Amino acid sequence: MTTDETASVRSELLAGARDVTAAAARDEVRRLLDEEFCRQRPGHDEDVVVADALLVTSELVTNAIRHGGGVSTFTATVSEEGLWITVGDRSHDWPTTRHAAPGDMSPGGFGLRVVRRLSKDVTIVSVPGGKAVHVLVPLR
Repeated sequence: MTTDETASVRSELLAGARDVTAAAARDEVRRLLDEEFCRQRPGHDEDVVVADALLVTSELVTNAIRHGGGVSTFTATVSEEGLWITVGDRSHDWPTTRHAAPGDMSPGGFGLRVVRRLSKDVTIVSVPGGKAVHVLVPLR
C-alpha cells in the first residue's frame, strides 16, 4: 500500500472492531466514499464503483464473522490508488474458495472469488492473534 505525498488519504478505524457488522462496515465505507471520492472526483460512474466497494466490504466482514472468529480490525482508506480495505480476524486459517460441480446450488465458498474479481490487489497476511486481508478496490 503506497501513496504519494499529494494523495488524498483518509483512514477510518471502526471503534470496537469486535462488534463490527457488515452493515456498520458498509455504512463507514459509504460515508468515506461520499466524502473522499464522490465529491472529490465528479464524473465517474459512482454508483457502480460504490456498489463494488460495498460488496467487497460485505464479503470481507461476513467472512471474518462466519469463518474467522469475528472481526479484530477494520480500516478503510481512500488514496490515489483506490479504496484500501483491511479486515482482520481471529483465525490463523487461510480462506479457501469452493469449486462447485455443475448444478451445485449450495451456498458458501464464493465470497473470496467475488472479492478477487472486484479488487485490483488482495493480500492475506498473518498477524498476531489471526490474519488480515488487505484489498485494493479501484475507484476508476
